[in-house]
Amino acid sequence: MESPSTPRPRVIVVGVDGSPSSVAALQLAASLVPLAGDVIHAVAAWQYPLVFGLYTPVDWNYEELGGKALDRALADALPSTYPCEIERHLLKGAPAEVLIEESRHASMVVVGSRGHGGFGGLLLGSVSSAVAERAECPVLVSHGALQLREGETVALRPVGASA
Repeated sequence: MESPSTPRPRVIVVGVDGSPSSVAALQLAASLVPLAGDVIHAVAAWQYPLVFGLYTPVDWNYEELGGKALDRALADALPSTYPCEIERHLLKGAPAEVLIEESRHASMVVVGSRGHGGFGGLLLGSVSSAVAERAECPVLVSHGALQLREGETVALRPVGASA
């Protein structure tokens, strides 16, 4: 058990569904580690689709598919030698509810603005909208990849820190 004087690790929770938007969210979270986190929790949620009702095709393993999407997104977003701790979390449940629950122990949640399951006319996906509204910590909604010029790096430091 942690004593009151033991600082908790600062956790950045990132919602990952394998979409390009979630890969960009992972990259953005990685750039924020010096400012807001010690550990990145890459979180993918899976559930049985409601469209099938009580019937689930026997050859579909949603947990396995979610795990593969999470692994692929991590490989696409971050180098294997990334200097901060990255934890992989595959959890059963509705994505928004899982991320809201994870926000209870996070310093920040980062989500992409559009995942795999949206409607074309929405400006903000239903998951990112629900998380932004109900999370228990700050939420950053990523609207695309961080654009850097060749050779440019991101160096973030807290406000008031000396250069």
